[in-house]
Amino acid sequence: MADLRALIIDIDGVLWRGDTALPGLAAFFTFLREHGIAFRLATNNASLTPAAYIAKLAKFGVVASEEEVLTSALATAAYLRQESPGAKVYVIGEEGICQALREAGLRVVSEEDLTADIVVCSMDRGLNWTKLGNATISLRGGARFVATNDDMTFPTERGITHGNGAILAALSAASGAHPTVVGKPEPLLYEMALASLGRLPRETAAMGDRLETDILGAHRAGLPSILVLSGVASADDAAHAANPPSWVFAGLPELTQAWRSALG
Repeated sequence: MADLRALIIDIDGVLWRGDTALPGLAAFFTFLREHGIAFRLATNNASLTPAAYIAKLAKFGVVASEEEVLTSALATAAYLRQESPGAKVYVIGEEGICQALREAGLRVVSEEDLTADIVVCSMDRGLNWTKLGNATISLRGGARFVATNDDMTFPTERGITHGNGAILAALSAASGAHPTVVGKPEPLLYEMALASLGRLPRETAAMGDRLETDILGAHRAGLPSILVLSGVASADDAAHAANPPSWVFAGLPELTQAWRSALG
């Protein structure tokens, strides 16, 4: 770990669960700043804007900049700006994805508009029957299907609940369409983070709580990886992983202590 100079850090299940900070959060970022270890937060959660993430970090005693936050919403917007500039988009999602799409020049249509070129599906805590129905009608009418991520579950203070992947499954079952997934473990978020950091893959680790997204994505990107057991994956999961992480820690305090020891 002593050779690592940068981190690509997942958020939910790593830094917090819902609105509850996980132990050691502020101390971990103090350690990174003190040792000049650059980082980018890179999350599959497209519900919040970078500014909202910065505000939430501040509530937990962590100072960061918007340039240090990357989301699957930003990656999806970048992808669609390149692939379908100016397209009409029907969104299942919250402000994070809607703002990113608008800023990328996509046209986000109203809930009643069934003429979208693309249906984008992301986390939506206001999801209802009407939204699912309108998305299904649009998909059956030929709209492209794009997803910010396909995480099947989501860690909260109350326990692990359904994630965006569960909603994708419902839409696929009703429409027969299958989505293009932009977020982790696909490469775009990692590419954006590495470009922003200006670091080499060998000196940059990807950190998260999911084997099937964070760790698999790191493996595909040629990055060492850190799994924390504070979110979805268990120690048993890690022991039997097809692509095992480089390091496994119970949580942020254990990671910080081990890294500090490695640096002497």
